[in-house]
Amino acid sequence: MKLGKTIMAAALAASALAIGAGADFAQAKGAKIFVIGGKADDPFWSKVKKGADEAGLVAKANGGSVTWLGPANYDNLGPDAAKLIRTALSQHPDAIVGPDWVPAAEDDAFKAVVAAHVPLIVYNAGGMDAAKRLGAMNYVGSDEYVAGVGGGEYLGAHGVKHAICVNTLPGTSNIEARCKGIADGLAKSGGKTTELPLPSSNFGNPTAVAQAVKAALIKDKSVDALVAIGAGDADALATAIPQAGLADKVKLASFDMDEAGLARIKAGKQFFAIDQQPYLQGFLAVSLLNGYVDYGVDLPTRPVLTGPGIVDASNVDATLAGAKAGAR
Repeated sequence: MKLGKTIMAAALAASALAIGAGADFAQAKGAKIFVIGGKADDPFWSKVKKGADEAGLVAKANGGSVTWLGPANYDNLGPDAAKLIRTALSQHPDAIVGPDWVPAAEDDAFKAVVAAHVPLIVYNAGGMDAAKRLGAMNYVGSDEYVAGVGGGEYLGAHGVKHAICVNTLPGTSNIEARCKGIADGLAKSGGKTTELPLPSSNFGNPTAVAQAVKAALIKDKSVDALVAIGAGDADALATAIPQAGLADKVKLASFDMDEAGLARIKAGKQFFAIDQQPYLQGFLAVSLLNGYVDYGVDLPTRPVLTGPGIVDASNVDATLAGAKAGAR
């Protein structure tokens, strides 16, 4: 995508500036960076981790390290994330990266990082508002509300009148923003959106999600589109639609994507996916902090946006190669 190439060029330019950095940063000491992210078996977060790990090769070459910390599950996401932030801080890091999923639970831990004068970048969730509120250097990721609005407008432009936003992580700031964006975007064309909140324990449980969504579709025949908040849930929704006997009526869309979702788009069984380029989120956040710690370089661009972009039948082929490499 053009956006990704632009950001990558900026990151490489920042790295090049290191050659002319001041005397205080003339000798790289090796940045010790901790990255807070999702659980290890989450397909989305594996792409973020791939980006962070590959950016970490530069840190390691200079004698530094990149350590990934993630929760065992998402049942108690905010408090668990706060514990991970404090764990990272206890290890005397040079920099920390983390998503502000649940501000009420995490913000005190993030503020402790800033109070300890440890460089912080918020990524993936929270947006630039969170970065400013917490005193972080920057935000790297997509604006979730803007992404939702774009998805809602796209649905409305293609005739959708009533969408359900299936929320399997209720209470998380970025997911709530996604569903609100879908609702506001679709409302511009006169459509409406119903949010279907499901217990967070259902996240990653395709059978439970499919059953709940199937029941919702059978109950309300006016629904003509489903929106999944993640690629894994999209798989469940793709099962629920034909089970409800509505394969010819209900369109499927999702935030994020995986190879299964891209294959559905190519086959005409999924309408589109909203891409935030997770690989770039990990890669850029670690790259920026590594450059700052070692050389004192920084980008003037705030926030650093990695999305959103719409992947549909018109550009799915160009996206499949990146997915097969584990980066899209």
